[in-house]
Amino acid sequence: MTTKGTLYLIPCPISDETAPWEVLPAANRAVMDSLDYFIVENTRSARRFLAKAGIARPIDGLEFRELNEHTVAGREVEELVRPIAEGRSAGVISEAGVPGVADPGALVAEACHRRGIRVVPLVGPSSIILAVMASGLNGQSFAFNGYLPVKPPERGKAIRFFERRALSEGQSQLFIEAPYRNEKLFGQLLRTLGAETRLTVAVDLTAPGGWVETHTAGEWRSRPLPELNRRPAIFAIG
Repeated sequence: MTTKGTLYLIPCPISDETAPWEVLPAANRAVMDSLDYFIVENTRSARRFLAKAGIARPIDGLEFRELNEHTVAGREVEELVRPIAEGRSAGVISEAGVPGVADPGALVAEACHRRGIRVVPLVGPSSIILAVMASGLNGQSFAFNGYLPVKPPERGKAIRFFERRALSEGQSQLFIEAPYRNEKLFGQLLRTLGAETRLTVAVDLTAPGGWVETHTAGEWRSRPLPELNRRPAIFAIG
């Protein structure tokens, strides 16, 4: 009987300005050195990460298969998992941070669980957890809501919904946005939230210039607003 491989979820730095081993534990290196098959969100980014990490195997000798927003659950994912079921271990690498959270890597993890394949998460930086840690908001009860709707009317409705939940339940509400839409989301949050509602903005986490600030919406409105375009950010209401 064929012994199944293992699926490793391999974190990478959140920021391109951060060297891998500044934010990853040394124990991850042995796992990364042992693999020749990687399921990645973007091949170019993954190759660059592994090269910066200085893994033992030549990058050109590794196999990369992409799993991204265009991958269809079902046959495509099963094809990615088949080599693991046949005994070959694999690593999943996201564009930034930890795989499987707000990330298509969850599809492969789910397929591996169905096949009885061991799934091992490695330690690394999560922008969501780092933002909660530094926010001063409720870290015992919080919800990550992914991306809000793009269209302003639907987005405004979602903001009001999550603000009510944050205030009535005491549960911190977190969101993420594409860097090129951060300023639009931030502006709508300031126009929509009540003056006393606390709003956390966490930017470029783990990068040298990264920062986290929490103020009421009213206080944010009276401050010089930071430039957020093309900068990865997490927002939280509490």
